[in-house]
Amino acid sequence: MKKRISIHILFIIVVTLLLNSCQVSRFVFYNFSDIKDYEKFHFRSLQGVSSPFIFAVATPTDETKFVNDSIEKLLKNNNTIAFIVVKNDTIQYEKYFGNYNRQSIVPSFSMAKSVLSILIGCAIDDGYIQSVDEPITNYIPELLKNGFDKVTIKHLLQMTSGLSFKESNINPFGKTAAFYYGLHLKNRVLKMKLKTSPGEQFEYVSGNTQLLGLLLERSLKDKTITQYLQEKIWTPLGMENNASWSIDQKKNGIEKTFCCLNATAIDFAKIGRLYKSKGNWDGKQIVSQNWVNESTKLDTSDASVSYYQYHWWLPTPNEDFMAQGHLGQYIYVNPTKDLIIVRLGSNEGKLNWWSFFTSFAKHH
Repeated sequence: MKKRISIHILFIIVVTLLLNSCQVSRFVFYNFSDIKDYEKFHFRSLQGVSSPFIFAVATPTDETKFVNDSIEKLLKNNNTIAFIVVKNDTIQYEKYFGNYNRQSIVPSFSMAKSVLSILIGCAIDDGYIQSVDEPITNYIPELLKNGFDKVTIKHLLQMTSGLSFKESNINPFGKTAAFYYGLHLKNRVLKMKLKTSPGEQFEYVSGNTQLLGLLLERSLKDKTITQYLQEKIWTPLGMENNASWSIDQKKNGIEKTFCCLNATAIDFAKIGRLYKSKGNWDGKQIVSQNWVNESTKLDTSDASVSYYQYHWWLPTPNEDFMAQGHLGQYIYVNPTKDLIIVRLGSNEGKLNWWSFFTSFAKHH
């Protein structure tokens, strides 16, 4: 009898938690994040252009020099849905697997962090933000009471802010799930706290990027982040396809800047081309060369780490860099080799993609 009562009480507690927690109920209903998530959330739209930039395409004979049957099998067996190799501004290989094709939209997950970093650079170029050394409370004064007065924009970019935020994609009660599935994201951001002083240690957490998103939104004043992305990147780079950025709620929503930019593989490749060319796009400086250099250089000062800089990962510091997202989304760039690789997948598979990309670049 006591066991039956205990089970009944546990059931009531679980149901109550689910009914009172949007994030938990969504987590349970959707059963973890996947590459169809862009269909589940509210969003702001990005428009492809009528005369897009088109990469040159190599001959089929040249294609086999880059990806042979063995590598193609490796890609397929490790749950790849899109794989593009661009060398010398020419597509050497472009392949889609399963039901995916060149027009298929795929969520970026944390590759969006790198795109947000580009927009921060653009905002500095445009005078919306003065410097990475500014305290973030210049833009988010509500955080003064939580002790954020010494946290700078650079601390957020370097993931050295000391933020109290546990990164987890499997905990329905955690902050990552709250940010991903929950509503009222601004309110959640304004309640965040620090666990250590800034500049003491590196810890990769999405809360830093969402703070940067709120900061950018406030600096833009009369524009949304999506509108700014359209103006500064999507239109100038001649994106082929419409895209979107997921937001937390339909009315007065904010972009989930730590994730959730939804686009095609070929348009993600153009992000790589922009940074391979030091922020220059066919003679037009989209974001300053100085920002690109700062974003991709080796810097271990103030607790920064050698493999991460301004929301870009550095597999081989001072040689290559990449955007990386959950489930194995990658934009890999090696400027010395004039090489861009985009890999999108339904999950990581069993392959170490960092090693794969660096080895591929070495032999091509």
